[in-house]
Amino acid sequence: MIKELLSEEFQFDDPIIKKLDGYDNVNYLVVQGGRKCIFKTYPYSTSLYDILEAETKVLLTLQAENTGKFPKPIAFNSGDYLKKVDIKGESSICRMLTFLEGAFLGEISPSAKVYDALGDFLAKMDQKLHSIKDYVLQSRQWEWDLKAALLNTKYLGDIEDPHQRNIVRYFLKEYETHVLPIINDLRHQIIHNDANEWNILIQNDRVSGIIDFGDVTYSPLINEVAIAMTYASYDKEDNLQAACHVLRGYHKITPLIASEIKILYYLMAARLCMSVCNSAHAKKINSNNSYTSVSEIHAWSMLNYLLKIGPIAAEASFRGVIGLKTDKPELILEKIKKRHKHISPLLSISYKNPIAMECAAFQYMYDHEGHSFLDAYNNIPHVGHAHPKVVAAGQLQMQKLNTNTRYLYDLLPEYASRLTAKFPTPLNKVFFVNSGSAASDLAIRMTQMHTKKKHVMVMEHGYHGNTKTSIDISDYKFNNPKGPGQPDYILKTGLPNAYRSDLDGAQQATIAINELKAQENKIAAFIAEPIVGCGGQVPLAKDYLKNLYPAIRKQGGVCISDEVQTGFGRLGKYFWGFEMHGVVPDMVVLGKPMGNGHPIGAVVTTDEIAASFEKGVEFFSSFGGNPVSCAIGLAVLDVIEEENLQENAKEVGSYYKKLLQTLQKKYSCIGDVRGEGLFLGIEMVHDGTTKTNKKLAHFIKNGLRDRHILISTDGPDDNVLKTKPPLCFTKSNARQVVEAMEELLHLHYTH
Repeated sequence: MIKELLSEEFQFDDPIIKKLDGYDNVNYLVVQGGRKCIFKTYPYSTSLYDILEAETKVLLTLQAENTGKFPKPIAFNSGDYLKKVDIKGESSICRMLTFLEGAFLGEISPSAKVYDALGDFLAKMDQKLHSIKDYVLQSRQWEWDLKAALLNTKYLGDIEDPHQRNIVRYFLKEYETHVLPIINDLRHQIIHNDANEWNILIQNDRVSGIIDFGDVTYSPLINEVAIAMTYASYDKEDNLQAACHVLRGYHKITPLIASEIKILYYLMAARLCMSVCNSAHAKKINSNNSYTSVSEIHAWSMLNYLLKIGPIAAEASFRGVIGLKTDKPELILEKIKKRHKHISPLLSISYKNPIAMECAAFQYMYDHEGHSFLDAYNNIPHVGHAHPKVVAAGQLQMQKLNTNTRYLYDLLPEYASRLTAKFPTPLNKVFFVNSGSAASDLAIRMTQMHTKKKHVMVMEHGYHGNTKTSIDISDYKFNNPKGPGQPDYILKTGLPNAYRSDLDGAQQATIAINELKAQENKIAAFIAEPIVGCGGQVPLAKDYLKNLYPAIRKQGGVCISDEVQTGFGRLGKYFWGFEMHGVVPDMVVLGKPMGNGHPIGAVVTTDEIAASFEKGVEFFSSFGGNPVSCAIGLAVLDVIEEENLQENAKEVGSYYKKLLQTLQKKYSCIGDVRGEGLFLGIEMVHDGTTKTNKKLAHFIKNGLRDRHILISTDGPDDNVLKTKPPLCFTKSNARQVVEAMEELLHLHYTH
C-alpha cells in the first residue's frame, strides 16, 4: 500500500524504504537515487488531523527564507499536505517531508561552541515562530507540554521503583509551588518544544537543522530554553555546563528576564519527570519499544544531580551566565545578630562556621548561598527532608480537618492500629503527645501511678527530653556543670560501654542490680536508650538488658525503652532498638522520626499499665493524636514500607560501617566504630590509647562542614563523631563521607 502511494503521489518508482523508530507514529526513510524524504503515518483522529495541519502551517512559515534548516512539507497531487488513507485496514493520516542531512547531536561529542550555537539557533527559530497564531495549538492540552507537566501524575504508578517515584513526586510538587503561580504571566508563543539530541542536526560544528515538529505547542517561551538545556546536559558528568552554554547562546539573541531564569531549575526537573513518567508508561504498554526508554537512564541521573545541587546554586549559575545581577546574601554575622535580638543564645548553633539553611530535599540541605550539604546527621527527617508523600499527607489533612481527640475521626484509631502492629503483642495501647520530651514526661507519670512508687533508675549520659521530668531523668542534663544536679528520686547506673570496659554486659548488669538493692521496692521504672546517643552512640553491652529487666520487674518496676532516635527501622536489622537486645519492654517512648519533622510523640504500653493510668484524672493533649499528625504518621509508615527503608538502612548502614572500620585500621586515632544500621558513632582518641580526642573530632566535624557534609559530635568528652542520616542515604553518600574523613585525617597527620 505504501509503495503504491509513494509512486502515485510522489513519483518514487522503486525506493528503498526503511522503518524508523517513533513514539506514537510510524516513520519511514524513503530513498531513491539521490532523493531522500521522510514519509510519516499516524493513527487517524479528527483532533490529530487538526494538530498536524497546525504543524504544517508552522513548517511552511519557517520555509520563508528557504534556509533548508527545517523539514519542508511536500504536497500530495491534490495540493494538500495531509492525506487520509487506509493502511492495513486502519485509517491513517499520511504526510511527506524533506530529509535534512547532518549528524545528530547525540552522535557526536559537541564542543561548547556547538551548544552556544544551539541556543542561538533556537532563539532565531523562535523569533520566526513568534508571529504565528494558531488556536488549535493554543488550546492543546497534553502531557508533553511543560505548562501541563502535572498531567503526568497519572503515570506515577507506572514507575516501578518507589523511591524514584517519590523523587518525581517531589519535583512535580516543586513545579506546582514555584512555576504554576506565575506561568500565566510569562511570555507565550508557538515553540518547537522538543530540542533533544536526536532532533538537532550538526554539520561542520554548527547547527544545520532541527527535525520532528510533532511536539510543537503554544507555551511559555522559557520552556523552549529549559527543554534544550535539559537534553544538552542530561548525559554529561557536569550536568549544567552544556546547559549554561545553550542558555547563553539563546540569551544573546532573545534576552531572558529574571522571572524566567528563576524557574529554569524547576522546568528542567519537570521535563525530566515527564520523560521518566512517559517511559515508564510506555514500557508498561509495550516493553519491547526501546525508543521510549533510550534516554531514561540519563534522565534519572540528572534528576539525582539536580537534587544534589539544589535550586539556589542552579539559579545562581544561570544568572551568572547571562550577566543577571544576583543579590548578595545576608552575612552570617548579621543573621546571628538578628536571631539574638529576640532569641536567647542559650539556643545553640551548630558549627564554628554556622550555616543559614534555606531549603532541603531527601538527604540534601541547601544554604542561603546555594551550597548543597549532604546530610549525614539529621535523624528527624527520617524518610528524607521534604518527602513529598509526607508533605502531601499533612497539607491535604490540614485542608480537610484538624482538631483534637475529643471528636471522633478515623485517622486516630487507624494510625494507632498501624503503629501498635509494629510492636510485640503486649505493647498494644498508645498515648499520643506532640514530642519525645512530652512522651518521656508522660511515661514517668504513668509508671509512678501504676507502681505507686516514685524512684526511677536512669542510665549514665542518658537524654530523654527538655521538660522538668525528662531533665530529671536525663543524666546528660542534670549532671551538666550548669545542670540542676541529680534529683533525690533518681538512681543513676553506669553506662555499659563495651569499648571502655573489660566487663561483659551480664557483669555490668550485676553492678546495676546491686545498686537497686539500696532502693529496695522503691523503683517505679528503669529508662534507657538501646543505643545511648548522648553517651557517644554507645550500644548497651550484650546481655545487659536481658539481665537487668527481670531485676527491675522483680521490684515491681516498669522497663522503658526510649526509641526516639533508634526506632522506625533506623537500625536496619531491627525495627526497634530493644529488639537488638532480645528483650520486650513494658513501655516505649517515641518522638521526632515518627513525624519526619512534624512534632509527634507517643507512649506505647500494655493494657495493664494503661488500665492503671485510666484510674486517674483524664489525660488530654491538645495536639497529641490530632488528624494532621495522624495523617503524617501514617504517611511515614507508608514510605518506610513502600521504599523498603529499613532494608536500605541495613544494607547501606553495614556498608558505611565497614568503610569506617577500614578507615579505623589505617588510622589509630579512631578508637571505636560502633552502632547499628544508620545510627553510627566514631570515637576519636589519641594514637595508640583510649584517651579521648575532642580536638580531632571537632577538626573532622568542621572540616566535613567545609566540604559540605553534615555530621556532629557527642559523648561525655564530645569526641565521638555521630552520623544518623535520613534513611534514603545511599552507598555513594556513605563513600562521600568516608572519603572526606580520610582526606581530613591525612591533613591531620601531614600538618
